[in-house]
Amino acid sequence: MDPTVESTIPARLDRLPWSPFHRLVIVALGVTWILDGLEVTLAGSLAAVLKDSPTLHFTDTEVGLSGSVYLIGAVLGALFFGWLTDRLGRKKLFSVTLGLYLAATACTALSWDFTSFAVFRFLTGAGIGGEYTAINSAIQELIPARYRGWTDLAINGSFWVGAALGAGGSLALIDTGILPPDLGWRFAFGIGAALGLVILFLRRWLPESPRWLMIHGRHAEAEEAVLGIEARIAATIAGPLPPHEGILLLKRSGPTSLVAVGRSLLRDYPWRTVLGLSLMAAQAFFYNAIFFTYALILTKFYDVPSTKVGLYILPFAAGNFLGPLLLGRLFDTWGRKPMIVATYAISGVLLAVTGDLFAHDILDATSQTVAWSVVFFFASAAASAAYLTVGESFPLEIRALAIALFYAFGTLIGGVGGPWLFGHLIASGSRTDILWGYLLGAGLMIGAALVELAIGVKAERQPLESIAKPLSSH
Repeated sequence: MDPTVESTIPARLDRLPWSPFHRLVIVALGVTWILDGLEVTLAGSLAAVLKDSPTLHFTDTEVGLSGSVYLIGAVLGALFFGWLTDRLGRKKLFSVTLGLYLAATACTALSWDFTSFAVFRFLTGAGIGGEYTAINSAIQELIPARYRGWTDLAINGSFWVGAALGAGGSLALIDTGILPPDLGWRFAFGIGAALGLVILFLRRWLPESPRWLMIHGRHAEAEEAVLGIEARIAATIAGPLPPHEGILLLKRSGPTSLVAVGRSLLRDYPWRTVLGLSLMAAQAFFYNAIFFTYALILTKFYDVPSTKVGLYILPFAAGNFLGPLLLGRLFDTWGRKPMIVATYAISGVLLAVTGDLFAHDILDATSQTVAWSVVFFFASAAASAAYLTVGESFPLEIRALAIALFYAFGTLIGGVGGPWLFGHLIASGSRTDILWGYLLGAGLMIGAALVELAIGVKAERQPLESIAKPLSSH
């Protein structure tokens, strides 16, 4: 290989028109968020059923702890598989992480006590965490720059399609009485395994990321992959493909070391590191603390039967999905910075107001659900924007590991302790105690909005290589 190589691959990928190929990318890769939403919702909507199960007999604390165990697995899986994804490729890790998820979620259905349930939830989380790193990096590298913001937010928002599936599945398998309750929750965990098998088939038709091949010196394979994508898209449109402009000069480089990763995060882009941690930690606490204990609030304070919890999760899921779907295009037009500031700040203020209404016992189960749905219409777009930000802000060579690191530290800081904390607050039976938890989440979101206002990155409609130059660029 020559010391310096000219590549037009980024420009050719970014100039492509929207096509069935890009829709395949969204469906085959974006389903990861659906699976995560499914898993989290099942754990939440089945919480009361797991407490009543003659086999498991979970306590409120064990319900919250099982949510934390799932997140710990996701953190460690993201770190391990994120490192492998940058070294071995996006496509190779697709089957490994999805296979781990399939096996683990199927085994969850066979749990016989809290220990076995926690182990299988840990492994399920590890598979999902590994998926995040490979999937988010590949999606951003395959989608044209002018669509990247809306696409990323819509895909991340599809978490709530999975949430709706989980809620609907729990209702169908438990509330209808078709199956005994101790058998119904076991079949509910099989929904994810069935969906994952379909996705394994769809991913066979996706190529390796040409950008990943390019920065690893595999230029002939990268060229072949781009030619294949261009041919598939040219066959679906009238007329020739648009012209492309821009050449990237790449120098020879070996595998990226952890020293180079640390140098990039701490020396080259220190403020982006602060920004990513702030956004990820705030949204992780905000979401995980509230959603993992959603069912407990409904059953303990509003006397909602455990078999009816899914009915209240469905409108909540709809609000969360519509937020990034409807607001996402503004992140590409109005811009990343103003939209991230707005969605984070609005989410925090609305949660504080909702928490105060809850503490004063003003709401019932229906109005509480409506209030939460409005809060998370904005919070869902904010949380999705956090993943978009950390994926865009760092060089191609470390993109997957950077996503993993920010997801891991953000979740450890803001997510793992959240379900455990709220489990204890709910167990106390004090609405005032729970209000303090809500105010903590609101404060974190408003603080993250201020950080974005100060050091946010202008990335809308910009090629990835312009936002952060590849380490191997000449």
